[in-house]
Amino acid sequence: MQPFAFVHADSVDDALATGGRDGARYIAGGTTLVDLMRLEVMRPRSIVDITGLPLTAIEDMRGGVRIGALATNTGVAYHPLITTRFPALVEALLSGASPQLRNMATVGGNLLQRTRCPYFRDGVSPCNKRAPGSGCAALDGYTRSHAVLGTSGRCIATHPSDMCVALVALDATVHTRGPSGVRAIPIGDFHTLPGDHPEIESALLPGELVTHVELPASAFAARSRYTKVRDRASFSFALASCAVALDLRGTAIRDARIALGGIATKPWRAREAERWLLGRATTTDNFRRAAAIALEGASPRPDNAFKVELARRTIVRALQRGAS
Repeated sequence: MQPFAFVHADSVDDALATGGRDGARYIAGGTTLVDLMRLEVMRPRSIVDITGLPLTAIEDMRGGVRIGALATNTGVAYHPLITTRFPALVEALLSGASPQLRNMATVGGNLLQRTRCPYFRDGVSPCNKRAPGSGCAALDGYTRSHAVLGTSGRCIATHPSDMCVALVALDATVHTRGPSGVRAIPIGDFHTLPGDHPEIESALLPGELVTHVELPASAFAARSRYTKVRDRASFSFALASCAVALDLRGTAIRDARIALGGIATKPWRAREAERWLLGRATTTDNFRRAAAIALEGASPRPDNAFKVELARRTIVRALQRGAS
């Protein structure tokens, strides 16, 4: 780990003044950043400690919820406003990491999780995320854990978050503050596709700080579920996951959200599948058709081709749970 300066921020203004410097990084729980610094994948010149900032509150917002960026995953998962209104978010948070890590990890940090692609993390393989222009070792490597949606010729790394998949299904908005003022970014626009620039992973600008996330009140939030398929029952990243939210009139679907994890380069919204479901009945056959539509654009490689069918089945199971 290379030497770095450590600065404690006493206020948001203080954090922005320091975090806007070249080579600076914010730290809260540190569950991703510290790992990558130890691996020397990330080498910040300075670390800005934001743990003392007043960004931990979880508050009612006209039937929705406002979640501070420094609220812990555990604090969110067990908060009564979340458990009663947004069950998919609870299930997503509790399916991630371990209790010890959830006690440390924050909402803001979860939003900015970096991929678990082994070629990104090994520090020596060609990786366009870590060293732009160096190439992508995964393209000709072992790709069982890699993405089948949203890939490019420069990167096929999978986005690792569970929480973000639920946030996409719940129409969350990410609020930030930076040198140019405040912004409200729809969660679907927050993470970026790799395209020609895999090193750009989010819409955040240099020095910009996530302050809170808003979950709006909706007719489908209470009927939301998260389903995750992984190699072992705990502390394992998704091979495929799905968050759904349904607004039903009897057995007819009035509105639907489908978001996918474990199979794409960002938390993936299956909009065409959602549109196909509108007005249709909550039958397994309809769920299977929607799942097939959601995976129509998949581009698998030999080692991860199984993910296409696995994701379809995960979508069907998630929709069945949401409709029950």
